Amino acid sequence: MRLSTRIFWTILGLTLLVWILRGVGILTFIPGAVIWILILLSFVAGILSTLLRR
Repeated sequence: MRLSTRIFWTILGLTLLVWILRGVGILTFIPGAVIWILILLSFVAGILSTLLRR
């Protein structure tokens, strides 16, 4: 697996983990903007991973 793909999966996993833990109520102190930044980073990493693969 390429480095760019690993970075994408790591960011995506971190985003999902934070989102789920915030939804359960464990990480309620994290603002919503942090979730949006993680989601945008996931999109950017996915696009870059796809572009670098070609």
